[in-house]
Amino acid sequence: MTELFDLSHSLSAPLFKKARYPWDVLSDLTEFLARGPRLLGFRETAPSVWIHESARIAPTACISGPAVIGRGAEIRHCAFLRGSVLVGDGAVVGNSTELKNCILFDEVQVPHYNYVGDSVLGFRAHMGAGAVTSNVKGDRSPVTVHLPGMDIPTGRKKLGALIGDGAEIGCGTVLNPGTVLGRGCRIYPQLSVRGYVPGGCILKESGTAALKIEKNFSDPLDKTCVSGV
Repeated sequence: MTELFDLSHSLSAPLFKKARYPWDVLSDLTEFLARGPRLLGFRETAPSVWIHESARIAPTACISGPAVIGRGAEIRHCAFLRGSVLVGDGAVVGNSTELKNCILFDEVQVPHYNYVGDSVLGFRAHMGAGAVTSNVKGDRSPVTVHLPGMDIPTGRKKLGALIGDGAEIGCGTVLNPGTVLGRGCRIYPQLSVRGYVPGGCILKESGTAALKIEKNFSDPLDKTCVSGV
């Protein structure tokens, strides 16, 4: 859990602390958000929609509960929050972006035409314009998360991506069901990504059998990178 996320940067920390796997938090998210944040500065603007007084919400945005919008967050023109959404402090949800059953840690940016469903985005993660999570397999079977040396059945029909702190996803990229991106990884634009990308790495090419990964030199101490996934 802590290999992907700094839990001090989200109100959802209590959910993660009792979960076995990161995706387990999505099953409890609706009930958790419906209780509302027990913090000063939040007001309930609609049933189970809690917005901090410092957040900026465009009049054309549509927010369905349960939802919590954190301090200084910005929800821009025509954003669509379909319910069970936690938007962290300072996060940006951009024009025509759609969110559903997901957690955005503090300072996440999904600023242009993004879809994020059944996913978790860590602190300061960023999705480029048009990048989306795909949360349902074509055959509608339960999603399996593929990690080095192990496959973990999630039992979930819907699961998007688990995106570690500081990850950068290039424009137009598709993150396939159950994708896991490590902290600080970089994904080139227009890729179809599946499986696991280690933290501190750069992914430059799509592929179903092997993904070419090169070292992200901004993180020279990370020894987890491999030649393929």
